[in-house]
Amino acid sequence: MKFIQSIKNPQVKQWKKLLTKKEREKAGQYLLEGFHLVEAALYHKKDIVELIVSEDITLPAHWNVDDVELTMVTPEIAKALSDTEAGQGVFAVCRKQKLTEALKGRTYLLIDAVQDPGNIGTMIRTADAAGLDGVILGTGCADPYNPKVLRSAQGSHFHLPLIQMPLLEAVHQLKEQGIRVFGTSLQQASDYREAEVEDSFALLVGNEGSGVEEALLKETDNNVYIPIYGKSESLNVAVAAGILLYHFKHSFKNV
Repeated sequence: MKFIQSIKNPQVKQWKKLLTKKEREKAGQYLLEGFHLVEAALYHKKDIVELIVSEDITLPAHWNVDDVELTMVTPEIAKALSDTEAGQGVFAVCRKQKLTEALKGRTYLLIDAVQDPGNIGTMIRTADAAGLDGVILGTGCADPYNPKVLRSAQGSHFHLPLIQMPLLEAVHQLKEQGIRVFGTSLQQASDYREAEVEDSFALLVGNEGSGVEEALLKETDNNVYIPIYGKSESLNVAVAAGILLYHFKHSFKNV
């Protein structure tokens, strides 16, 4: 076990860089923080590069950290690495998923230019809970390895593929495989409860303010909307995605 005491140590500087998108892309790694997320990572040890633990923290007795590189640091260093005000002093450096753009699943969530990290993380978690085969993030989306996304997703990064690719290309590829693509829109769309859903589908949701790009909506098989019964102008994109994903999965399971 290594013990790093200086906040100026080059390794500490490298860890801190992982809080930026540029360095995450360069290194192919990201930094997880907190007991819950690190425990989730331990079930997927192949994805872990190393654990970082503050010297004033005791790891849970049931954690199996065999064969995992472990580095002890001072509370000062742990505080510098934390992306939260009340850090827990436990971190994992993990490898980002290495995925091709070949879409082999049958159910997907496609996300167009959603910029809020909390919404991205919540939708990844919801897609995982609903049993989808993957999430496809298009241009303009928040980085799926942003610390806020990781916290919102609550470990779902380890459970399903996260694919970053142009959505127009993804839509064409899915349709070529016979997978129906449903867009979300308030214009030229039908009530989501009227949609004919099969055991393979892709749901496309869009930017919090402007919705799905018009060019993408023209390529979908069908566009749907969720009725608003109160005075709110719209639903949060993550809430809407949850309603639609669970409805679509329920629809074909009971056919």
